[in-house]
Amino acid sequence: MNDFPMPEDPPVTMTAEYSWSASLDEGTTGDGGTNKFLRVRIGPFPGSTQPKHRNMNSQNNHEVIVSGIHLELTPSLKTFVHEKAERLFRHEERIVRIRVELECDRAEQVGAKFKAKGHVVIHGPDLNAAVEADECHQAISMLVDKLDRMLQRRHQLTLVKRNHPHAVEIDSAIPKGV
Repeated sequence: MNDFPMPEDPPVTMTAEYSWSASLDEGTTGDGGTNKFLRVRIGPFPGSTQPKHRNMNSQNNHEVIVSGIHLELTPSLKTFVHEKAERLFRHEERIVRIRVELECDRAEQVGAKFKAKGHVVIHGPDLNAAVEADECHQAISMLVDKLDRMLQRRHQLTLVKRNHPHAVEIDSAIPKGV
């Protein structure tokens, strides 16, 4: 026999209750005749709370990886990085993953020097940036600003290339049509 337990199906839950209504309407055609058509409306019941979707293309499956080198990551620092990285996801939909590395170099003479490195995995060439600052939060803000400028520049270059294609030279002679 089979010693493994059979997986149970998860319970089916509905997030909102929907209603529908149908009506038979008449309309006029261009030649003066009339058409009958069925109009169907589907929507939530009145009084039910339905969450509104802001962006239909966004599925909120963005991946942000935060790692610390010689630095203990606090939950507030992680949430700060996630909040700042959301701006990048709003400006560019095709980002697959953002990896942020925070490094503390205590060997500096003047105090702790923080370095922030960002790697954006996107369709096409990836983007990499690094910044240094005296504060960790300042380094993160500067890094996100720099990555945002890089994404905007990349977007502008794709628009320029799309709207202004370059000429192609052919070395061989083109045969004449008969």
